Amino acid sequence: MSRVVFLLEEYSMKILLEGLLPRLFPHLPFLCVPHEGKQDLEKSIPRKLKAWREPGVRFCVIRDNDGADCAELKRNLVALCQRGGRDDALVRIACQELEAWYFGAPGALADAFGDERLRGIAAKARFRDPDGIVQPAAALTELVPEFQKVSGARSMARVLPRENGSRSFQVLIAGLVRLSE
Repeated sequence: MSRVVFLLEEYSMKILLEGLLPRLFPHLPFLCVPHEGKQDLEKSIPRKLKAWREPGVRFCVIRDNDGADCAELKRNLVALCQRGGRDDALVRIACQELEAWYFGAPGALADAFGDERLRGIAAKARFRDPDGIVQPAAALTELVPEFQKVSGARSMARVLPRENGSRSFQVLIAGLVRLSE
C-alpha cells in the first residue's frame, strides 16, 4: 500500500491525524506535513508536489474553510495541486474549522474533556450542525475554558469515532477509505 502524505494547514491537524488515523485506518502508512497557516500551505502545495520523489505516494490536502466559499476554495486548492503536477490529490475542507469535527461527536467531546454536559450539546440549536458553527474553536473555548488547540487535538484523537455528525468529517473519512483500498 502506498503512503499518503497529508499537507495540513496547521500543527493541530497533524496532532489529530497522528492519533486518529492509526485507530481508524491501522494499515494506512502516512506522513503529516503541517504548515504555518493557509498562506504557507497554499504557497507550498505546487512546490512540494513537484519536488516529491517517492514512488506511488498519494497526497491529501486539508484546510479550514474559515467562512470562505467551500466550492471555490476546493477549486483553488485542486488547481494548486494540478500546478504541482498532481491531478489525483485528495482535497478536503474542514468546515468551518477543525474543531467543528469535535462537535460532530458530542460523546467523544465529553469523554475527551471529562465534562458530561457536553454529551447533550447537539440538542442546542447553535450546535446541531457542526459544520455551520461560526468559529468552533472559540465556541469550544466558551464551553471548555481550558481548551487549547494542540492538547485538544491530542485528546480528541484518542476518542473521536468514525461516526460523526460533521459532514466535512464524513467526506474526509470517505476519501480516506478510498485512499486506503
